Amino acid sequence: MYGKLKQHLARELESIRGDGLYKEERVLQVPQGAGIEVAGGKKVVNFCANNYLGLSNHPQLLEAAKAALDRWGYGLSSVRFICGTQEVHKQLERRIAEFLGFDDSILYAACFDANGGVFEPFLGADGAVITDAFNHASIIDGIRLTKAQRLIYRHADMNDLEAKLKEAAGARVRMIATDGVFSMDGEVASLAEICDLAERYDALVLVDDSHATGFMGKNGRGSLEHCGVEGRVDVVTSTLGKAMGGASGGFVAAHAEMVDYLRQRSRPYLFSNTVPPVVVGAALVAFDLISQTTELRDRLMKRTVQFRKGMTEAGFELRPGEHPIVPIMLYEAQLAQGMARDLLDEGIYVIGFSFPVVPKGQARIRVQLSAAHSAEQVDRAVEAFVKVGRRHGVLPN
Repeated sequence: MYGKLKQHLARELESIRGDGLYKEERVLQVPQGAGIEVAGGKKVVNFCANNYLGLSNHPQLLEAAKAALDRWGYGLSSVRFICGTQEVHKQLERRIAEFLGFDDSILYAACFDANGGVFEPFLGADGAVITDAFNHASIIDGIRLTKAQRLIYRHADMNDLEAKLKEAAGARVRMIATDGVFSMDGEVASLAEICDLAERYDALVLVDDSHATGFMGKNGRGSLEHCGVEGRVDVVTSTLGKAMGGASGGFVAAHAEMVDYLRQRSRPYLFSNTVPPVVVGAALVAFDLISQTTELRDRLMKRTVQFRKGMTEAGFELRPGEHPIVPIMLYEAQLAQGMARDLLDEGIYVIGFSFPVVPKGQARIRVQLSAAHSAEQVDRAVEAFVKVGRRHGVLPN
């Protein structure tokens, strides 16, 4: 049988390469950071990591991880309700809930698992979930596991969201699901309007805040704080693998009864090993760091403004916004891939995104700023984009 499948896969892979959509994985020779070294020894500046606060290789996190390894060991070797849990995990769950202003939280191996396990326990065949058309793949997959009515509203269209809420009027439980920040555009969801509609039509609100936790909002509490809707959202899912240290791990923060019920019914929690203690120990320090000072958030936003200003003045088309995700719109897949390759030659590590990651005809290079970037590195990136952009005819010579 594999002979036939092999031929089919070979044709599909060749087609992907021919369309300029093949995804190469670049091998790093050093720890994650603003400056990295790729295979072959080439040193480049990394502008495509989710390392928003520059904590991926922070010395205090490394020290905390080593201490957690010595104190708690390498792993639990099973799921928590079978083999037991460790106090350090409970400590982090309390810390997350306190930081975000929720009753409780529950850890998962990744936010993909959190989203995979948060819908099905609450939404049976008599429920309905109303989801933004641009939501992350993990939300889409999590919703697919439910037997609930599924309604997709046009991206950020509050009129369509209201229409879908009315359509789901007969459901016992209605839940609106949205990204807090949409990862391909850096666009912040209209959470205040979403909460208004949820309250008017008696619906729950779930926000995936993976691209906001730790650095959006005055105190780094994410898109809920940024949009002024703290206390109005029922469920937040997020990650420890981006701003909060960049390793792995995800969580759900919610009302006490909801978290307790997830411990009884959420399949990714019940059937997967928990987050390794080294990650948990480092994450606790990450929350301490961002709670003690705004220095890293302030630096991140300063670099974001610098890059957006430089690229706009150079003549590039950017998605508007204030988030450190900065999409440079190129529209053609092969152009995005070609510019990304040439930028690597110039010492700037970025990735071209095209279908199916973004809609057809919406190819782009997504730049992500970090507090670890220096002002000089940002200027260097703008200069490289101008040089390569002229070479590819995106900018005039």
